[in-house]
Amino acid sequence: MSFDARALSALDFPRVLSALAERSATTLGAERARALRPSDDAGRIARELDEVEDALFGVSLSLGGIQDIRDLHARAGEGRVLAGQELLNAAYSLDGAMTVKRAINANSRGPLRELAVDLGDHSELVRRVLSALDRDGGVRDDASPRLRDLRKRIEPLRGRIRERLAATLDKWADVLQEHIVTIRRDRYVLPVQASRVGQVQGIIVDASATGQTYFVEPAAVTQLNNELTRLILDEEAEVRRILTELSGLLASDAAVPMTLAVIGELDLIAAKARLARDWRLNRPEQVEGGSYDLREVRHPLIENPVANDLALGETKLLLITGPNMGGKTATIKTLGLAVLMHQCGMYVAAASARLPVVRDVLVDIGDEQSIEASLSTFASHLKHLRYVLRHAAPDTLVLVDELGSGTDPNEGAALAQALIECLLTQDARGVITSHLSPLKLFALETPGLKNASMGFDVDTLAPTYALQVGQPGRSFALAIAQRMGLPADVLGRAEELLGPDAGLMERMLEGLERERADLRAQLDATAAARRDAEAELGRVRAERETLEARRNEMLAEASQKAESLYADAVERVRTLRARAQEDSARPRVMQELRELRVAAQKTRPAPAPREDRGDPIRVGSSVDVPAYNASGQVLELRGDDLVVQLGVMKVGVKRRDVRLKQEAKVSAPKTRGPRFTGTAPTAALKELQLRGMGVEEAVEELRTAILEAHALKETPLRVVHGKGQGVLRRLLREYLKNDKKVESFHDAEPNQGGHGVTIVNIRR
Repeated sequence: MSFDARALSALDFPRVLSALAERSATTLGAERARALRPSDDAGRIARELDEVEDALFGVSLSLGGIQDIRDLHARAGEGRVLAGQELLNAAYSLDGAMTVKRAINANSRGPLRELAVDLGDHSELVRRVLSALDRDGGVRDDASPRLRDLRKRIEPLRGRIRERLAATLDKWADVLQEHIVTIRRDRYVLPVQASRVGQVQGIIVDASATGQTYFVEPAAVTQLNNELTRLILDEEAEVRRILTELSGLLASDAAVPMTLAVIGELDLIAAKARLARDWRLNRPEQVEGGSYDLREVRHPLIENPVANDLALGETKLLLITGPNMGGKTATIKTLGLAVLMHQCGMYVAAASARLPVVRDVLVDIGDEQSIEASLSTFASHLKHLRYVLRHAAPDTLVLVDELGSGTDPNEGAALAQALIECLLTQDARGVITSHLSPLKLFALETPGLKNASMGFDVDTLAPTYALQVGQPGRSFALAIAQRMGLPADVLGRAEELLGPDAGLMERMLEGLERERADLRAQLDATAAARRDAEAELGRVRAERETLEARRNEMLAEASQKAESLYADAVERVRTLRARAQEDSARPRVMQELRELRVAAQKTRPAPAPREDRGDPIRVGSSVDVPAYNASGQVLELRGDDLVVQLGVMKVGVKRRDVRLKQEAKVSAPKTRGPRFTGTAPTAALKELQLRGMGVEEAVEELRTAILEAHALKETPLRVVHGKGQGVLRRLLREYLKNDKKVESFHDAEPNQGGHGVTIVNIRR
């Protein structure tokens, strides 16, 4: 079903189509834009919206330079020979269409790719035309062998003729009007004075406009001119043959009409996308039923419009009342344009829009008086309203402006109420505007009908254009009249004539407006407080993120510095170990290694405190056990029970029955490196911690420690390897047996570790 053309015009829809046509790149697209009409096919609308989305976010359609060559194709089909420039235009346009197809296939996976399938392959036609014609539309010399041969013969012949005539210029100098060789009617001639033309033997070819000069072809070049003319005629015939052949190729290309149709459709889609960007339009969501929900919808043709929220659903009809020039008509046109644009596969002027697909938009907007038809404004409205009532249904949108106007207010109100009741019975959806006060009361009591008004500032006598749903509008006639300076007695009399009921209603509406304004102020204050709180929360989050970023940065710097120090230390150790191969330097090198290790231990950061447990007792801790009047080392932790090595004995005690020895150093948990204490030769034992290491690592550390102790003449060396299953102890001792720097070794005293510790005596 086609939409009523009068309704489209009343809603200013042709202006939207004009804006769409202006954004078309081709006349094919502009033609389609101006002919665009809304559809009630939901599937087609959804597909067209998908196409616009693909053009916006998928592939950029560039159609500039493609011309409407339908007339050229038709003329060629009639057997007419096209000019070279016309054939070039056709070739360039078809080549542009193929370029568009390649771009779509490369960048789109959406509906535009499906459209591009119908763009034809015109590569052979394009190749033939571009190879035969130059950029100005002239036929190239190499368009055919015969043409190349003819043109090769023509130019030398022209030269011969010019040379022969130039040689006679001096001979005929006294009879020539000018000392030149010229061309008339494609023949080389001399300009001879009219009074002396008889002195030149030859053929008169032409004369000047004044008759003072005759252009004479001397007999000496007549035969050459004849030959040139014959060659030129042959050249023209060959050129025409080539143009005829190319025109035939265009005529025989049956895919041209479809290609042009698709180009027009693609250009229309591209224009819709450009309009969406220029007007900041958004894609509407298609919904079932008669539900409308538009957020921040605005009139797309009004500069700096006020955006409003508008919804229809349970509220079938919205009754907007209020003063003239308040934006009521613009509001109903805004809704109508949103529906029409949606059903033309276009985006709409709203932040978000949920719209159904309607069968028709039924409109009564504006005055259409007609003297010839003897129609008054009221009669014109009645004609349109009759059409509205006849076609109103759940799948139509009704837009009626100034219902009940143009006649007696009481009769107009009664007629308007009856019409609204009929529309509600027909389950129609729509927006109605009116000035009639009885309709405001009717809307308060009628399900499916809701009051609304347009904002108006009484102090400035200016509309705010803000839609206020749920509140009937006031006419402000007396207030406006007072501001305009009408006498007070006239205004007072007018209030008397209105009667108490009318005055009461205006006062009620005024009170409702004050309460609404107070509530709005409270809501604005609450919203402002919330925004401030959110801003403060944002600042706090930003500060926390900054601190976290700084912390991570510092950790990264520290890690980088540690890695650098470690790399330097490794390099230094490698150098020192290389130097240690020299016997004379060995003691000094070993001392430097010792100092390097001690410095590393001093600069090692203290381990972070454990948050999960405050108990400082660990495996390896030295503790006092008052019950046994002895000290020992913690071997195991079993909840609140400890296993402590007291000399040769292992005893189990409660955690509460031991005291951590403060003067003792807590052994570090198992690490990758050994712990080797001692800074200089001293009577105290030097200790090497190897517990928890693998065999190879432990042997390497033992070898290094023995080498160092031997170089520094430190002995004995206390090697702590633990008892366990005795594997590490046995393998370490096998190494000690073979190391020539070791004089002897034995177990420690029972109260000093027993089998878990080996005392190594170093040769001096």
